[in-house]
Amino acid sequence: MQGNIHSIETLGTLDGPGIRMVVFFQGCRLRCAYCHNPDTWAFRKGISTTSKNIVEKAKRYKPYFKFNDGGVTFSGGEPLMQPEFLLECLKLCKREGIHTVLDTAGVGMGDYEEILNYTDLVILDIKHSNSIKYKDITGMDIGCYNEFKEALIRNKNDIWIKHVVTPGINDNLNDMREFEREVITFPDDMVKKVELLPYHTLGVYKYSELNVAYRLDGVEPLLKEKLYELKNCLSIEKLVR
Repeated sequence: MQGNIHSIETLGTLDGPGIRMVVFFQGCRLRCAYCHNPDTWAFRKGISTTSKNIVEKAKRYKPYFKFNDGGVTFSGGEPLMQPEFLLECLKLCKREGIHTVLDTAGVGMGDYEEILNYTDLVILDIKHSNSIKYKDITGMDIGCYNEFKEALIRNKNDIWIKHVVTPGINDNLNDMREFEREVITFPDDMVKKVELLPYHTLGVYKYSELNVAYRLDGVEPLLKEKLYELKNCLSIEKLVR
């Protein structure tokens, strides 16, 4: 099975448990206001490769994976936009006994049930639970996310939830309460961790290189003090990192 990827990061430590090989898929339908990887949006760019090549590469790192419960994380872009390619990669990883993580915003092309059957952990990027604000942030209808969410709950995968907190968009108490209400719609035994990520500007330079307008031009990074304040407002704080 052949697909397009943006890049591969080896020995990553921030994209799931343990040491991981992170495969960044090319292509995404969302146009999030704060996206720091606009170079992953286009579907016809990137590197053409096969699922076999990816897993052969991953096999070289199996000694590192076994040492600390690591494995392979499929990220993006949006991996769910290449469902057949993703599924083949997941199946080959499981055949090799390699732990699999799917890092996703939940907006793909379907086949969710089978994909989730071969996924050990889902890192779910929740943009917003309010349909109007979701569309403003991403440019897409929230229904696509809800379809994936329903499949995720049916399959009962372990979940890490992440949420980018951005000044002027979702950095107030009401937005935090809405986010919290969204988190608790998932069964307690599924949600293993919740991570609030502060908005940053590290990828802004890519927009000028791609000649793409940046929607949040001039917005300063979120202060650590503000993030700490918002974390303390949540009743699910025992899960929050």
